[in-house]
Parts: sequence; C-alpha cells; structure tokens
Amino acid sequence: MTISSEIINKAFDYATYRTLIDNLLLQGKVTGPEQSEDLTHYTTLNVHRMNRVDKTSVISEELIAALAQIKAPQTWLVITEGWCGDAAQIVPIFNVIEKQFSTIKVKFVLRDENLELMDQFLTNGGRAIPKLLILDQETNELLAHWGPRPAEAQAVINDLKAANADMSEIKEKLHLWYAKNRGVAVQSELIEILESLHL
Repeated sequence: MTISSEIINKAFDYATYRTLIDNLLLQGKVTGPEQSEDLTHYTTLNVHRMNRVDKTSVISEELIAALAQIKAPQTWLVITEGWCGDAAQIVPIFNVIEKQFSTIKVKFVLRDENLELMDQFLTNGGRAIPKLLILDQETNELLAHWGPRPAEAQAVINDLKAANADMSEIKEKLHLWYAKNRGVAVQSELIEILESLHL
C-alpha cells in the first residue's frame, strides 16, 4: 500500500500544526468541521498538554538505538486533530524524535479533511486518532501503522468503562495516566514496530 504524494505534499510540519491550532483558538474555533464550546475547551487544554510534553519528553536509549538502525529515510505521517486529547499527549513525542533523527520527517494531516485516508485505518470501526503511518520516504510505501493510543492507556479506559465510569472521569484518569507514564509506553510500542521492520 502506498500513500499518495498529494496527501503528503499538503501535510504540514509540527510548527505549522501548532500555529494552526493557536490561530483558530484566537478566533474561538478548532480544527475540523464541528465547532462547539466543549471542543474549544478541550483544544485549549491540549495546547497546555502539548507545551508540557514538548518540554518534558526524553527519548529512551532503547528507542534511540532502534531509530539509529533506520537506513532508508522515512516519513511519519500523523492523522490528528487539535481537539483530540490522546493526540495532544502523543504527537509532540514524534516531533522530539524528528529533531534528533534526520532520517525521519514528521508530517501532519487533519482527520476530517482526509476521511478517505482515515477510513483505511479504522480502529474497531471508528475513526480513532492519532494514527501514525510510517512510510518509506522515497516510495511512500506504508511500512507500518500505529495508534490511536498505547495498549496500557486503552486498558485504563476499558477498566473504567467496565466499572461504568462516566466520560469525564475516564478523560481525567486517562490524562493522569499519560502524565505519570511520560511517553514510556508510546516509545516502547514504537521500538516494537521499528524492530519488526528489520531495518
């Protein structure tokens, strides 16, 4: 499977993604067609979350070793939206990786502007994000995909749903988990993917 050059060429880098979110918030808006006070509130929280992850993310020695094995340059195409809480906790880690490895170019596309692409990577039939697509940079061939969240984070949600927790409690506990985990689970799963590619 290959991803079209048209999609990749219109994708933006992390700085542009962050600026887009900030500029929309100044207008009281969010990414995507749906607009609401709740989504504006979530996006505002997410800006603070991304700022924190930007400042605190440290790439593990194990992930550095796995990334160092990459010979052919890769594009990491991320399907995301500014209002998505999981994305806020995860996508800054990809940016930190890109800063340290010239073999990786991270690009972002918005889910609701790319539903044809999104619908090829559904999770249990849903358009869950973020989704990371790891591509060969020269051919745009899909090498692997990951997302929308680490298995440990999903287990937190599953346990809370089984206990009939409401959505506000689920979101609160999920973000507490992310804050405590500090990207360790995301990095561990990225290592597994990179090692499976036999780079």
